[in-house]
Order: sequence, then C-alpha cells, then structure tokens
Amino acid sequence: MGKFVNNTEEFFSFCKENEVQFVDFRFTDIKGAWHHISYRMSAVTAGQLEGGLPFDGSSIENWQPINESDMLLQPDVESAFLDPFTADSTIIVICDVYDIYKKELYAKCPRSIAKKALQALADKGVADAAYFGPENEFFIFDDVKIIDNDNQQSFKVETDEGHWADNADYGEVGNMGHRPRVKGGYFPVQPTDPAVDLRAEMMLVLEQVGLEVVLGHHEVAQGQHEIGIVYSDIITAADNVQKYKYVCKMVAHLNGKTCTFMPKPIYNDNGNGMHVHQSLWKDGKNLFYKEGEYANLSKTALDYLSGIFAHKEAVASFTNPSTNSFKRLLPGFEAPRILTYSSQNRSAACRIPYGAGEGATRIETRFPDSVACPYLAFAVLMIAGLDGIEKGGYDLVGPFNEDLFELTRDEIAERKIPELPNTFRDALEGLEKDYEFLAPIMSPEYVKEYVDYMFERHVIPVEGRPTAFEYISTYSC
Repeated sequence: MGKFVNNTEEFFSFCKENEVQFVDFRFTDIKGAWHHISYRMSAVTAGQLEGGLPFDGSSIENWQPINESDMLLQPDVESAFLDPFTADSTIIVICDVYDIYKKELYAKCPRSIAKKALQALADKGVADAAYFGPENEFFIFDDVKIIDNDNQQSFKVETDEGHWADNADYGEVGNMGHRPRVKGGYFPVQPTDPAVDLRAEMMLVLEQVGLEVVLGHHEVAQGQHEIGIVYSDIITAADNVQKYKYVCKMVAHLNGKTCTFMPKPIYNDNGNGMHVHQSLWKDGKNLFYKEGEYANLSKTALDYLSGIFAHKEAVASFTNPSTNSFKRLLPGFEAPRILTYSSQNRSAACRIPYGAGEGATRIETRFPDSVACPYLAFAVLMIAGLDGIEKGGYDLVGPFNEDLFELTRDEIAERKIPELPNTFRDALEGLEKDYEFLAPIMSPEYVKEYVDYMFERHVIPVEGRPTAFEYISTYSC
C-alpha cells in the first residue's frame, strides 16, 4: 500500500500502463471539501505537472476576490491513484494551491497550511517526523429528508437498524426485527450488523486507492461504522482522510445507501468522532516515550498535550468546526469534553492507548470530529502541541483513571478540571483572543476571515432557526 508513483516520469508510465483517459486534479477548500477539474490525458504535459494548472480562485467560497482570481493548482504526483468509480480510466492527483500574486503556497489552502506546520516542526528542531492516525466514524442511512423553510424546519433519517423501524411495514419481505438498539451497536454479528458486506467493499476499495486497511466494524450507534487504517505522516494522513471519506460515500451511494460523517445526526445516540493519534519522532526515536513514567509518556508528550489543552478554544474551532460538533460533545455519549488524560480510559479527552514499547506509545485526542478539514485540524493540533513544548509545558490536570462521564458539573468545577468550550460560538470567540501561537501557519488576517466565515456559515444561521424542541418547550408559555 502507499504511493503508486514517485515522480513525473513514473506518473506518465503508470498512466500508460493503466490506459488512463482522464486526469482528475483535486484540491481542498476551507471546509475540507474536495473540488476537482478533469483533463484529458492527452492534454497533460510534464510542464503542467511541474509548473501548475490555472483555475478561478474567486469561484471557491471565501477564497480570492474576482479582481485577483487567477491561481494555480500545483499537482503532487506522488499522491496519484486510480479512481475506482469512473467508467473511463481516470487518475486522481491531489494538489496544493499556489498564489501567483505572492509567488508562494496559497495562505488559505488547507494542504499548504499543513505543509507550513511541517516546516515549522523542522525549523524548531524539535522533531523530524510527526505521525498522525485518525479514526473516522460514519453513519450509513437508507434515506434522508431535509426541510429548511421559513415556516418549517425538520429532518428525517431512516435506517433499517433504527429502533423506530420496529413497526415499519416492509411488505412481502417482512420486518425481521434484528436491530442493535440505542448504544447497542458495538461489535454485533449478522443479522444485527447488516452492513458486513458493505464495509468489506469499502475496505477493499480503500486498499485499491493506496490505504493500508487494518479492520472494520459496526460502531456503538444505530447505523454507525468505522474502518481502521494505518497511521502516516501528517500530510499523507490528511490525504488519506479525504480518500477515506470519498470512498465510503461513493460505495454507499452505489449500493443505494447514503454515508455521512456528520458529528451528531441522531438524537439520543452516539455521534461520529475523529479520534487523532499523534506522536513526534527524531532520529528514529519516539519523543513521546519514556519507559517507567505514567503510561510510558515522556515530559515532551505531556508538554505537547498541555499545549493542545491550553489553546482549547482555538484548537476546537478547527477540530470541531460546526454547531453540530458540540451537540456530540455531551456527557453520556462517549465524546469526552473533559480536558485531562488517562491510560486506556475513553472518558478523558486524551487517552493513552495500550501499546507495548516505544513504537506504539502515543496520545489519542478523542474530541475532534470528521466535519473538520483534516489538514487544518492536524496542523493546529501539532502547532498547539509544539507551543506547549516550547513553553516547557502548561498546567495539565491529571491523570485520572476513573470514569469521568460520571462526574457532575459541580464535581468537575470543584476539582478544577478544564473542559472544551460549550458551543462553536464559544470556540470561535476564544480563537479571536488566542491566535498568536498559530503564527507559523496562519496570519491574523486569515484567522479573522476564518472566524467571520464560520460565524456566517454555521453560528448565525443555526442560532436564528427555531427547532422542534423549542416549540415543545416554549410554544404554550
């Protein structure tokens, strides 16, 4: 698994061997969404791959003004892989965005920002490698209906796994009744887990596009799933998230289903997270490892974690960048918001996974979710962690080995355990006050534009819309 080509010459040889007809150039916007443009293979030259391809940056939301719209896609040929879904042989190439006006990588390109984080790591001399291992959960539904009108706000998702389908009429096929129930979906076998073949198809296709797949299973919630892949360097790990989401959505789509990575699509059941495993290495040594310390964690690891927690609002504004994200971060749904660490304890915001020896020692931040742009989320986590190392460590509460989900709000306050912000608004307002540590990867102007954009896209529209529960709680007052 991994790379299919290493340079431009190999790229053209690979395309010839696979009778490629189209080259699909893809890049990521501020939301983490992929965009693409397809070229005929015959029209692609080595000069274009090395010099870039023009496109209109003003047509991408919150990017360039129309009077400075010309930009370049800078292909990364080492990212190339064959699209498993197109009728005609198509190769996908992931691109960075180049700013022709400033003659540098574009300041708003998430992949370019992640590369700046990698450069900052090298400049600081702390480490020469950063490894990230995201765990992306997702739901598979049979049907989704959404109404967003001035006089009507509603959504409805359907899955045969939902307990609400107990009385559904399936005609001659019949209602078989095997369902995981609320919070009952972890590791059941068929027929309670009806998606074994669908997940298997996803896993095989993920391997086709270069990911090293380890496992797949049903997750806790009704209709929820996860596929485990091997960790990688920060850029490749983010690229892999984009591939992962693309493959899962397309395989579901081609099977008459719909796949979503939305953090909290169902009330009263677990939501989708993107747990992020992280470690820093130098000269082949794991800087997070020190034998004999708590969970074999070094001071460097704890200082790194303290930086993430110290900048909790700023970090959360990138790792949990939606109002829906904070609906997941509630007690009782395995989405920890309490900012402490613990060995093998999933109720802490940072878990130290069980692992034997230096190679497996790492931290796992459990609060991020998959609506995050992976390049931005990973870059901000690492820059916050590096700030913690540079400062010699911020105050860090813990470790705690107890079930933190059982603590009341008063107990959390009495023990002075910090928590994540309560809402996306809180996170963004915190970012407005705490952004200096992001200087290696983001300018103050970028941060302001990001905050303004997220307020307009997420916060204000959601805060202005009444919900069904508000009718129940206030209509008759």
